Amino acid sequence: MKIAYISTYLPKECGIATFTSDLLHAVALHNQELTQHVFAVADRDYVYPSEVVFKIDQHRQLSYIEAANYINENGYDCVILEHEYGIFGGNSGIYILSLINALHIPLLVNFHTILEKPNVDEKAILIEIVKRASIVIVMSNYAITLLKSIYRVNTSKVRLIHHGVPEFTLDHELAKLKKGLSGKKVLLTFGFLGRNKGIEMVIESLPEVVKDEPDLLYLVVGKTHPNVLAHSGEEYREYLGSLVETYQLQEHVQFVNSFVSQADLVEYLCACDVYVTPYVNEAQITSGTLSYAIGAGAAVVSTPYWHAKELLADGRGVLVEFKNSAKMAEVLKNLFSNLDYRTTLRDNARIFGKEMTWKNIGLRYTRILDKIIPTYDSLKENVGFSKEEMPKFSWKHIDRLTNQVGILQHATYSLPNYKEGYCLDDNARALLVTLLAQQDFADKRLDRRISTYLSYIYYHQREDGLFHNFMNFQHSFLDEVGSEDSFGRTIWALGVLLRETKLTSYYQLGHELFFRAVPNFGQLRSNRAIAYTVLGIAEYLHHQSNDEVMIELMRALIGKLVREYEASSDENWQWFEAVLSYDNAILPYALLTAYPFLNDETIKQLGLSTLKFLESMTVQNGALSLVGNQEWAKQGKHISKFGQQPLDVTAMVFMYREAFRLTNKKVYFTRMIASFRWFLGENDLRLGLYDEETKGCCDGLESYGINRNQGAESTLCFYLAYIVVYRAFIDNDQDSR
Repeated sequence: MKIAYISTYLPKECGIATFTSDLLHAVALHNQELTQHVFAVADRDYVYPSEVVFKIDQHRQLSYIEAANYINENGYDCVILEHEYGIFGGNSGIYILSLINALHIPLLVNFHTILEKPNVDEKAILIEIVKRASIVIVMSNYAITLLKSIYRVNTSKVRLIHHGVPEFTLDHELAKLKKGLSGKKVLLTFGFLGRNKGIEMVIESLPEVVKDEPDLLYLVVGKTHPNVLAHSGEEYREYLGSLVETYQLQEHVQFVNSFVSQADLVEYLCACDVYVTPYVNEAQITSGTLSYAIGAGAAVVSTPYWHAKELLADGRGVLVEFKNSAKMAEVLKNLFSNLDYRTTLRDNARIFGKEMTWKNIGLRYTRILDKIIPTYDSLKENVGFSKEEMPKFSWKHIDRLTNQVGILQHATYSLPNYKEGYCLDDNARALLVTLLAQQDFADKRLDRRISTYLSYIYYHQREDGLFHNFMNFQHSFLDEVGSEDSFGRTIWALGVLLRETKLTSYYQLGHELFFRAVPNFGQLRSNRAIAYTVLGIAEYLHHQSNDEVMIELMRALIGKLVREYEASSDENWQWFEAVLSYDNAILPYALLTAYPFLNDETIKQLGLSTLKFLESMTVQNGALSLVGNQEWAKQGKHISKFGQQPLDVTAMVFMYREAFRLTNKKVYFTRMIASFRWFLGENDLRLGLYDEETKGCCDGLESYGINRNQGAESTLCFYLAYIVVYRAFIDNDQDSR
């Protein structure tokens, strides 16, 4: 069996790195034929040992994908992921999802942190990891409780395995002798220093303790945590030093400012009389330092954080309430003065600790690994998708962004951002959504929405038929003439209005706006504006199929797209432009939509061939992986994955729906569904952009994670795609009867 570990790794001074090294060697004890390699997540250059075969650049998402490809291509049977939010790149470590969801083999996950109050990204990431994992390992029972109550995950795949510890065989007095502590009563804390460690509580308790125990020495062993050091320097250590001076404890407190070796750590733990972890809050699901103390058979005093309450139960230690130095003094005085009590605690801890030795922990992992079937297909959850699994359609966020003028352009999170005002693009989209939703999702406010968005378009049209695009919240136009794209999207919406509206007054105004704009059709240069306009003409022709003038306008516009294709394409680049940029699928979609009206087979074939080229660049393993707008895709260049937009997804949905209509090939229906599921988490970051709480859609996939703003464009694009897919399910069901 060949195992890949994904983790930080020694020589990085990190608890996760040490844990992974210990686990790897513990597993090797029970199966000498295993091949074990480490894919080390690195924040800078380290000189790694030979078991590290791949360095993952912590802050470069592509590096995670490259690591997954290496694993897939080199015969590994299982991946073990050591998960801690802070060691991976992107918001809350989101980049790790790119790696694990590209794997073709089983995944075993160790959760070192499970949060009781996660933010949106933290919760979504953990749920996605559990979904992908074959086995999930936690180190406390309370972790399982949190997985059930906070994350609502299926815990059937969850196993409890305690944090491993070394075997502690060194005699107590000999250990004191080796560390130069003979004759001292030793109180010990070890681990990275930071404000959350609460060491000041112990120092504040010592003046009372040393009155009775003049030979007491409190050892604080460990460096300042690297993150603390980067942001605050040695401020905390200096603060503790000042407390020592204030209480005149210089003879009783000693700081060992180093990341000690395991051999040193064993000696310190065996030498201590009492071990203390005075953390300041309860939200600590796993403590490696506490596990080591129990394994060493130390008499332990701790504040009642989650892991401590569990490990110190049944007489294995003493709990002291948070930030209560007086109570800490009382407990320490009792322990140091009562050898029998101290010995009982040590014996109870030592018995429990024997089960936690790395030798025993390694055996448990080995047994789990032996049972994992090394086939990815059997691990995939049901990938079927039905209309019933779609979120419920809701006008909630669309209405939140809409006032008596129109729909506002942007949101800050889910709240309307008045500072950015309005744009024609989004009001045209809002009209499009409202009209297309009439059949299946009408409510009593539908007519009000149509009149609002149509009135907005009317207000923005100039005498020459062109439109303004941007308007501030004070209702002043911010441009003389809007973009060609906003013109084209508006024509598309007006075309749908002419086809769908049942009210004469709306039809009359829509007809006036549409035909006032027609003289400008021939002047369009933007490929996307041409495509949108073709879609608007097609909608118009659905109810006015004998309008030969409009058919010829469509033919002329399609001719422009064909000529753009001929000028830009070659054997390897079958596209209309030298780059793949934004809203790409709208171009093949326009060709496929025009085909029935122009009855030209070459147009249909060009639509299908450019569709195929586009999906060769944007579909991976059946899921959508779009061109990000951080850098447009060019021939021979890597495609940027940052800045993926809902706009592009919706165009893919429309394109595949039309391809299915024309060809009746099931693959197009399937890919339409797969494209829509991008919104629900089938994307490069493996996180959903649709927000079940607000009923809005987040603005995109960025280098740091999800852009949590829920503006008009993203939400309207989600619902446009939703309507198309929902209606496709209904039509498909009717056709199959």
